[in-house]
Amino acid sequence: MAADRPRPSTPSASEIRPERTLWLLAIAHAVNHAQAVILPLIFLKIIDEFGVGVQAVTFVAAAGAFSSGLVQATYGIVTRYVERRWLMAAGGVLFGLGFAAQAAASSFITFAATNVVSRIGGSPQHPVGNALLAEQFPPERRGFAISAHISGGNVGTVIAALAGPPLLAVAGWRGASVVFGIPAALVGLAMLRWVRETGADRLAAIREGSVRAAVGTIWRDSRIKRTYLASVFGGGGRGLGVANLFALLYLTHVLRLPESTTNLMYAGLIVLSVPMPLVAGWLSDRIGRRPTIVGAYVGGALGFLVFIAVGSSLLGLWVGVAIMGLFSFAESPQLQALLADVVPTGVRDVAFALYFTLAFGVGSLWVAAYGALIERVGETAGLPIVFGLMAASFLAAAVTMWPVHDPPRHDPAADALGE
Repeated sequence: MAADRPRPSTPSASEIRPERTLWLLAIAHAVNHAQAVILPLIFLKIIDEFGVGVQAVTFVAAAGAFSSGLVQATYGIVTRYVERRWLMAAGGVLFGLGFAAQAAASSFITFAATNVVSRIGGSPQHPVGNALLAEQFPPERRGFAISAHISGGNVGTVIAALAGPPLLAVAGWRGASVVFGIPAALVGLAMLRWVRETGADRLAAIREGSVRAAVGTIWRDSRIKRTYLASVFGGGGRGLGVANLFALLYLTHVLRLPESTTNLMYAGLIVLSVPMPLVAGWLSDRIGRRPTIVGAYVGGALGFLVFIAVGSSLLGLWVGVAIMGLFSFAESPQLQALLADVVPTGVRDVAFALYFTLAFGVGSLWVAAYGALIERVGETAGLPIVFGLMAASFLAAAVTMWPVHDPPRHDPAADALGE
């Protein structure tokens, strides 16, 4: 088979530049997150323009995440035949052009279709990007590298949170779709031009055996299974696409706060998402993945409960926003770093593909369930219940991860030299 043979030309060691790969992945992730942040604001405009309910946009959000998750399941196979940079490039182009195509939507159905296509285009970002980082960075720097990848995305979140409302006011949601869509396609092309990889993971995967054998290896490791289960539970309140979407809906549709206040709180939630993954990554490289992950889940659950318990108190809402911003975005990169630590090299792509299928595919069903609940009991009663369920999902994830033991720690002096 063609997949059994190395590529005719393998990049030299000097062409493999992990820091450049990380920078480009972080920039691509920034654009990815910028779209995720502007999308709830676009949803609010869509509700008004096309006359649909809150449950309709939650179903679109869930459909996009679920479709993206199903596609992510294929990357454990596809990466045996196609270089990761080609997958990142193709995904970036589809992601960007699909988002820009929303501007031409003449109905809610056409808007939903282009949105789901765009979400599918964004599917390589996490499984393919993180597997590439795991290949290029040693274990003692891996937690920080993956966290920097996530925080790069959160920088895009901040930019969109600050620039999104003024842009929507000036250009409308159609203009904003184009402005936030085109850069994603350009970054995808930049990945193709400047990212290189050795192909070592591909060869190791082929030597490891079939994809079925890789899945068997994964299934026999209780640490991996618990990581997967925690990713599904954590999907009930995971930062972008869940916490930020329902926080905005609660502030606008239940509390009915002034738009200037809701925009400021939304921006505050997003701004606080930037530093915590970096801090958590730094901590997890030193004190261990498990305590960092469990702490993030408990802190996130507390944030959800505070946010909903304070009613319309502005001070209380700000406290809830602060706690959610610090913790609800921090758990996922550390789960990914733990996964990269414990899986054999030849199983890495399959492991990440399954992880993100569960985390963002199956995990996205939380959003659909929340939408169904809101449709049944109404926004005023339903949204507070949703935040209670978010807290419960994070606590369930914390309990799931409690028995997991980290791999053997690296020597602290070596860790210091590695950075």
